[in-house]
Amino acid sequence: MASTNDLKNGMVLKLEGGQLWSVVEFQHVKPGKGPAFVRTKLKNVLSGKVVDKTFNAGVKVDTATIDRREMQFSYMDGEYFVFMDMETYDQLMVDRKAVGDAANFLIEGFTAQVAQHEGEVLYVELPAAVELTVAETEPGVQGDRSTGGTKPATLETGHQIQVPLFITTGEKIKVDTRTSDYLGRVNS
Repeated sequence: MASTNDLKNGMVLKLEGGQLWSVVEFQHVKPGKGPAFVRTKLKNVLSGKVVDKTFNAGVKVDTATIDRREMQFSYMDGEYFVFMDMETYDQLMVDRKAVGDAANFLIEGFTAQVAQHEGEVLYVELPAAVELTVAETEPGVQGDRSTGGTKPATLETGHQIQVPLFITTGEKIKVDTRTSDYLGRVNS
């Protein structure tokens, strides 16, 4: 339990029916008339939905302990992604739903933040950018280079993104894991 006066960005609250909400931002408001209150922007940990919520100042709120660990992706086992804790070497099977869009960028050996609450995996968070190899892409058409056009490319994970025309099959590129945008070539 914590008071609304103790809220911090990133703190996770357990509200309405046990749902977990992360504090994105908060503001203490002391109007000229009436009691003080706390205006917050909360993000649902599982769905990603963002809502605005107002609390009276000093009200007790239930906090949740989220265990975030750096883990390495080992392999796929059917519909499960198997991660290994780099400190204890314990293996953790994570459902595809909890992995979410991170599945588009995971290859063996990648490290990710795995967030758990009471033994249940909530989500898997990758770094903002990862380096992947282009598994397949069409050759760029001569003369198209001045337009700054793009073409589809399939990454080694099977995920398809848009890349500039000069990128070739087998090249290593940097990709934004939040937007699937091409960020640049990786110089080897």
